[in-house]
Amino acid sequence: MDQGAAVWLVLLVGVLAANWPFFTERRLLVGPRHGDKPLAWRLVELLLMAALTLGLGWGLEARLGQRAPQGWAFYAAAGCLFLTFAFPGFVWRHLRRRRPEAD
Repeated sequence: MDQGAAVWLVLLVGVLAANWPFFTERRLLVGPRHGDKPLAWRLVELLLMAALTLGLGWGLEARLGQRAPQGWAFYAAAGCLFLTFAFPGFVWRHLRRRRPEAD
């Protein structure tokens, strides 16, 4: 896999991983359903998915060559990018207007 494909793979996985906690009611993506998950639980899952995506990036970078050391600014920018990727899922879950249920 070349460097360009690895970058696109990490970006695609990042978009999917950032939105996944908002599109499922399962705890940690595989557990049983317990009704609506609270926002705090979704944020914990979002943090876990960000760590897994970062791990995928580290693994691909190590496979392609030597890993470059990163400072705090890289992790701050990566976190902001991951939150930006999560925005569509957050809007779909918490901000969209739902139709009233018919009796």
